[in-house]
Amino acid sequence: MSRQRARPDDGTSGTESRLRGGLRKLVEHRRTQLFITGLIVINAITLGLETSKTAMATAGDFLVAADRVILTVFVLEILAKMVAYGWRFVKDPWNVFDTLVVGIALVPATGSLSVLRALRILRVMRLVSVVPSMRRVVGALLSAIPGMGSIVALLGLVFYVFSVMATKLYGETFPEWFGTIGASSYTLFQIMTLESWSMDIVRPVMERYELAWLFFVPFILLTSFTVLNLFIAIIVNAMQSQHDTDIEAEREAAHADAEAILTEVREIKQEVQDLRQENESSSKADSEERSG
Repeated sequence: MSRQRARPDDGTSGTESRLRGGLRKLVEHRRTQLFITGLIVINAITLGLETSKTAMATAGDFLVAADRVILTVFVLEILAKMVAYGWRFVKDPWNVFDTLVVGIALVPATGSLSVLRALRILRVMRLVSVVPSMRRVVGALLSAIPGMGSIVALLGLVFYVFSVMATKLYGETFPEWFGTIGASSYTLFQIMTLESWSMDIVRPVMERYELAWLFFVPFILLTSFTVLNLFIAIIVNAMQSQHDTDIEAEREAAHADAEAILTEVREIKQEVQDLRQENESSSKADSEERSG
């Protein structure tokens, strides 16, 4: 579950190097990772319970104390990683993410910053950085962003064209829905999501314009069933590529381990042969001395 591997530090004293090595082993240990994961889950539950007046009236002091203890553990973990990895700590984006979501809770949530109290729940998002399978999903989504950009542009172009058309066609009769381009865009977005689009919007329009379905049906087919499916296709393709990359990395690691084992076996075999030759040479020498 660890994301970083211990590597010797250059330019550090032996004591400092041993300290960092010990901290790396501690923060990368499986039990430590499971402990942090458990605390994140518990923190998610306690933060949820804090929204209940009944729970706060019954065990409010305990929930607040538990939240502070868990936050203290998170801060100590991040400090330990900073010491263990040094400057390499900021090179891992997940470390930066963990630091930000934990650091938000350290800002005094008073006055104009009281809104930050609601952002404490972001600490639960640390579960993404701790669980490798979740990290892979997020990595796949991030890798899909470049491909999704062109689809977003295409969808925006379609929305603009249909919004202008809807405003000109139905704006005077239904100004609340299609009075402006902005209103038309929002109405068309609701239609695209298929949320109450037929009975609440399209059918009332068709009562005044019988052929309005010639406008709305192609729009739904183009957006809901074509463009949005392209989003899904790109995300699935990105996840498959990420999966293939992970499998290839595992294969390379397994191959490297196998090569290392074979090298050790060859070295052991060579040592055994050398020992046999030495024993044979010693035996011959002893035999010659006895016969002489």
